[in-house]
Amino acid sequence: MTLCNCNPFLSKTPLFSLPFHPTTKTQLPISSLCCSANPSSVPDSNPSTNSSNSDTNNGGGGPKKKLSDQSSWEAKDSEGNDYLYRLGKEADNMNIAVGARAGLVDDLFVGKFLGRDSDIVFDYRQKVTRSFQYLQGDYYIAPLFMDKVVCHIAKNYLAHLLNTKVPLILGIWGGKGQGKSFQTELIFQAMGVEPVIMSAGELESERAGEPGKLIRDRYRTASQVVQNQGKMSCLMINDIDAGLGRFGNTQMTVNNQIVVGTLMNLCDNPTRVSIGQDWRESDITNRIPVIVTGNDLSTIYAPLIRDGRMEKFYWQPNHEDIINIVYRMYEKDGMSRDEVVSIVDTFPNQALDFYGALRSRTYDRSISKWVEDIGGVQSLGDKLLKRRKNDNLPVFTPPKQTIEALLESGYSLIKEQQLIMETKLSKEYMKNMDD
Repeated sequence: MTLCNCNPFLSKTPLFSLPFHPTTKTQLPISSLCCSANPSSVPDSNPSTNSSNSDTNNGGGGPKKKLSDQSSWEAKDSEGNDYLYRLGKEADNMNIAVGARAGLVDDLFVGKFLGRDSDIVFDYRQKVTRSFQYLQGDYYIAPLFMDKVVCHIAKNYLAHLLNTKVPLILGIWGGKGQGKSFQTELIFQAMGVEPVIMSAGELESERAGEPGKLIRDRYRTASQVVQNQGKMSCLMINDIDAGLGRFGNTQMTVNNQIVVGTLMNLCDNPTRVSIGQDWRESDITNRIPVIVTGNDLSTIYAPLIRDGRMEKFYWQPNHEDIINIVYRMYEKDGMSRDEVVSIVDTFPNQALDFYGALRSRTYDRSISKWVEDIGGVQSLGDKLLKRRKNDNLPVFTPPKQTIEALLESGYSLIKEQQLIMETKLSKEYMKNMDD
């Protein structure tokens, strides 16, 4: 055994005894011990190791030995740059959080605080896309509305075959409560479309640029649904004028400008969408149709809603559409078509959600009776939230829908509408403001 000479203590006193051969009782050979930074100062009995080290750590300008002929750690691209570094710059996943699955990753790194399995990508996909299992029942879809939405989706998926300019965005606008979003979701369900749905509340953030990046990310997510799942998809933004519209003296923010610019860029370049990574030629995104809803598109930046980028569709259901939609709503309650026509004619010029509110208002008395049956308001919290696992709530019997009860609810709602319009308490609170 050869000890290091750079430390006098090690040179005189071995720190451990050497092992002996079980038969010959002679000491077994062990590699040299050295604490020096230059291992070449200690001779090695293996000449092949010396030659390998001299090739790897050759300071005289010799060729540096690669880790392996099949290794990509030191691979170069066609331009001579590091290949793995270039892949990292071009990656579209900018999220530093990674998933961890028990059994595939060492338990030391999986942890137990947030659960054994944390597939972040799966959770994100489940939150973003919509599948509409909750839409149970036979609902009526207005033919004009369906033709417009279906035609827009089909044109965008056939845009590469058509010799014409196809607008990427369909803007559906009209009065409040006319069923723009609900009718669109019914069409998605009928067509088997799995859309990515956003709201106007996601168009603003405390960080500049975040909503624009979110729109591009959601657009690419819809593209991945088409590519990976083989399903049609689209990007839908509800109430876009609430997030981008200009009303009176509302403030224009940087994020508003970035969102408008992002949507305009999507219209002009629907297959080249970046979320921060470097461009690469093979990164081609599927063209995804975009559908937005709003009440007044005239409040949005004019170049965004021009004809080449957005196709506008004003939705105002006619009398026949309203009767058919409301009849399907009350059909399961045993209401006849003539009774539905009488209700619609009694309350004309009302939005579709008004007739849904009629049915909801008729449940008030039955719910009040149910609360009394379970012990009153004092026991309501315990019955709803603190009951045992196997305990069931008392049976709730829904009220029978009659035309008299619905008319009574309708007059009550009309009275509330008139009070809001006539009793404007804001004028009393802010008398110094002009009308």
